[in-house]
Amino acid sequence: MAKTRPPKKDLDSYTIRGTNKIVRVGDCVLMRPSETSKLPYVARIEKIEADNRNNIKVRVRWYYRPEESIGGRRQFHGAKELFLSDHYDVQSAHTIEGRCTVHSFKNYTKLENVGAEDYYCRFEYKAATGAFTPDRVAVYCKCEMPYNPDDLMVQCEGCKDWYHPACVSMTIEEAKKLDHFVCSECASDADIKTNENTFSASPVADSKLLM
Repeated sequence: MAKTRPPKKDLDSYTIRGTNKIVRVGDCVLMRPSETSKLPYVARIEKIEADNRNNIKVRVRWYYRPEESIGGRRQFHGAKELFLSDHYDVQSAHTIEGRCTVHSFKNYTKLENVGAEDYYCRFEYKAATGAFTPDRVAVYCKCEMPYNPDDLMVQCEGCKDWYHPACVSMTIEEAKKLDHFVCSECASDADIKTNENTFSASPVADSKLLM
């Protein structure tokens, strides 16, 4: 008669090896890649379990970096952008290097200081097909590109659209010195009120949409 395997035990938490840092289900973690030249992988812990020999495994849902996706990295993808994929896996808990935080896009744009462990996600990604959810995002500027939080943009006081300095014949240094900005289309509008604008906000509200 075949022996039955002892049941696995679900754990509430795991202490990262060599540290006193604790991770729990729902936390985002950095996981050691097989090649040391690669960046750590980012995943969300879905389950933590131990077998009868106390080997601890984690079921994870992977985040993909833009360059790991079928379409590759595009101009509007930020350096800290990730896609939440439908790719699940089981890994040894010993491959967890540390914790990280994957913010919503809106919350990320409000951060005063972005740390090394701060990332953001605005898309879910189907690994097999390369499809994204949502499949439309707000676009800005004359170039009609989605917002990249790594890039400085200035807001027109007339139409309230946001522009890349280069798209309005301006250097980044010139844009940083501005107290007010009016785009060329609004410049002839005599009704514009010149309220001081320090550009502390970011263009995350929906406007035009890019498929």
